[in-house]
Amino acid sequence: MDKLVIEGGQPLSGTIAIQGAKNAALPILAASVLACGTVTLESVPQLLDIEVMLQILRELGCRAEHEGETVTLNTATAYQAHIPEKLMSQMRSSIFLMGPLLARFGEVHIYQPGGCAIGERKFDLHLEGLRALGAEFEEYGDRISCTADKLVGADIHLSFPSVGATENIMMAAALAEGRTTIVGAAREPEIQDLQNFLNAMGARIMGAGTDTITIDGVDSLSPCSYRVIPDRIVAGTLLVAAAATKGKVTLTNTRPAHLSSLVHVLRRAGANVAIDGDAMTVSASSRPKAVERIVTSPYPAFPTDLQSPVMVLLALADGVSIMKETIFEGRFKHVGELCRMGADIRVDLGAAIIKGVPRLYGATVEATDLRAGAALVIAGLAAQGRTIVEQVHHIDRGYDSIESMLGRLGARIARSAPVPDNGAVPG
Repeated sequence: MDKLVIEGGQPLSGTIAIQGAKNAALPILAASVLACGTVTLESVPQLLDIEVMLQILRELGCRAEHEGETVTLNTATAYQAHIPEKLMSQMRSSIFLMGPLLARFGEVHIYQPGGCAIGERKFDLHLEGLRALGAEFEEYGDRISCTADKLVGADIHLSFPSVGATENIMMAAALAEGRTTIVGAAREPEIQDLQNFLNAMGARIMGAGTDTITIDGVDSLSPCSYRVIPDRIVAGTLLVAAAATKGKVTLTNTRPAHLSSLVHVLRRAGANVAIDGDAMTVSASSRPKAVERIVTSPYPAFPTDLQSPVMVLLALADGVSIMKETIFEGRFKHVGELCRMGADIRVDLGAAIIKGVPRLYGATVEATDLRAGAALVIAGLAAQGRTIVEQVHHIDRGYDSIESMLGRLGARIARSAPVPDNGAVPG
C-alpha cells in the first residue's frame, strides 16, 4: 500500500480551486440510470469511490468514460440490475443504485455494502422507504432481491434524516405513479444537488434543503448535462489545515453557505475567515483557542465528516475542548493515532475530551478511514518532524491526489509506493 511522507512545520499558503463533491457525484451517477441515453457530468473528481461506481455501472451494461473532471455515461445500453458482490463490498455508496434500478427495471439485486469502518450504518430506512412505494424484498444470505411490478407514490416518514435513504427514495419516486412526500428528510446540500440534477432530466421535485420533499412522478426522464457542486468536506479540510499550520489559504469554487457551521468553529478557535463570493480565505498566526463544545449532527449542524480534522486543530489549542459524536459511534479511531503524535485526548461516553498541547511530533500512523486519514495528514503538516501516513487508499476515496493538492499550497508531502518483492526500485 502507498504511504504519505510529510515533513511538518511548513505553513500552508496559496490559492486553490475545490474539486467537485464526491457525495453529490455518487448519487447523481446512480440517478443517471433513470434516463436512457448519454449523460454528461462536469466537475467529477478522480477518486477511488467514483471509479468503483463507474465499474458497477459498466457491469450493468452502461458505457462510461472519465476524462479529467468529465464523465460521459451512456445508460441506453444498461441491461441488468444485479450489482456484483465484489464491487458492492468496496463502497457503501453502491446502495444508491437501489432506487434507480428498481424504477427502471422493476428489480434490483444487491449485497451488504462496504465502505469505511466508522460504525454501524444500517440501510433499513432505504428498504422501508422503497417498500412504501410498492417494493417487495427477499433475502438469501447476504443477498437482497427487490422487485416491484409498479411503484406508487406514498407519504413516507423517516425516523432519522438519513441522507442515503432520502436520496434513494427521491430517485425511485421520480418515476413512480403519483405523489410521494418525504417527511423528516435529510437537508444536506448534496440532496439539493440531486434534486437539481433530477429536475434537469425532467423530474418534478421540490423541497430539497428542507425536512419535507415532494416528488410528483413522471413517465420518463431525459439525459442532460450537469455540473456537480463543490465538495464542502474537502474545502473544510483545507480550511482546517491552513489554520492548524498557521498559514493563509484562499479557496475558490466553494459554497460558503455550506460551511457556515465550520466557519463558526474556526472563528471561535481564533482563525480569521474572510468570504468573497465563492472564495474563502482563512489565516492564522497564533496558537488556536480551545472550543468548549462541538456536537456533530445532521446538516446544517456541524458535520461528522469534519469532526476528525477539527480535532487536530483543537489538539493544538490552548485549553480543553470537548467534541461529541452523535452520528457514527466508531468515528474516534483516529484518537489513538493522534496520541502517538503527542496529542492529549481521552474518549468517554461518545465524547472526546481534548487537552491542547503546544505541538505535535511526527510519527508513523495509520489511516483507519477516509476522514481519519485526512486528519492525520493535517496533523503531519502541523507536527514537528516527519510523519508517515499508511493505508492511504482510504484517503484516496475522497481526496483527488491529496499530496498534489497540498503540495500546491507549499506542503512538503510526497507519496511513497511500496518496494516490489524482488527488491527492485520502481521506475
